[in-house]
Amino acid sequence: MMSDKQTIDKKQSQHPYYAICIKEHLDDRWAEWFEGLTITLEDNGDTILTGPVADQAALFGLLKRIRDLGMHLLSVNFVDPGQAKHRRSNRKSYQF
Repeated sequence: MMSDKQTIDKKQSQHPYYAICIKEHLDDRWAEWFEGLTITLEDNGDTILTGPVADQAALFGLLKRIRDLGMHLLSVNFVDPGQAKHRRSNRKSYQF
């Protein structure tokens, strides 16, 4: 049985997982800005960035990059990593 400290340490070592939806398709030339996130181009023209984000400061940094690109933010959602990997298969995804 794990102690409370071990349980807390294990939870802290796992970064929260987010899905960030943007109105436009993300151009390939900007993909390196979102290193470590999976970029999914939806059929309707939206882009979904999914992956672990270290902390709130890192999340706000990602949102700042989206703003700096002039893209329209549609949503930011905390997701279960298992759910993010089992999305519809008709989307184009790539990992950076």
